[in-house]
Amino acid sequence: MQTRALVLTCIGADREGLVEALAETVNAHGGNWLESRMARLGGRFAGILQVEVPTEQEDELLVALGGLETRGLRVMTETARANTPREKPLELEIIGQDRPGIVHEISRVIAANGVNVDELDTACESAPQSGEQLFRARAVLHAPDAVDQEKLFREIEAIALDLMVDVVIETAAD
Repeated sequence: MQTRALVLTCIGADREGLVEALAETVNAHGGNWLESRMARLGGRFAGILQVEVPTEQEDELLVALGGLETRGLRVMTETARANTPREKPLELEIIGQDRPGIVHEISRVIAANGVNVDELDTACESAPQSGEQLFRARAVLHAPDAVDQEKLFREIEAIALDLMVDVVIETAAD
């Protein structure tokens, strides 16, 4: 049986039953739920997931996913690309007083060094003592073998000083 991997991006007003409706639709068309990331952000439900579906049921699944909009869930689909092996996984952690531009400045340095962001989780929270807004980020990065990690580390540390945030970047255990 031939299958196709699809990446689904979904968004809707947060309410109970959205994940179940999505899972039911995928399952009803012979699909297999492979991996996902989902969250409630700003009162909205947002998710991205990868499914595998028999090619003969792909078109029917796409129509059914479009029908979820009547239930308040908009789903966009793309064909998944084959995963390529990645080298040098890195972990990046950032913490500091929140201010505009932190993600932009750090991501600019990462991209300029040819490094890919595989995962990024960010949050703002109240500091325990002062109650000021703290920005926290955790990222998993993958650098091609040709990337000079020491140069990357120095550039991120320089930006961290300018932004007045603490940064830890290290080679991750696979």
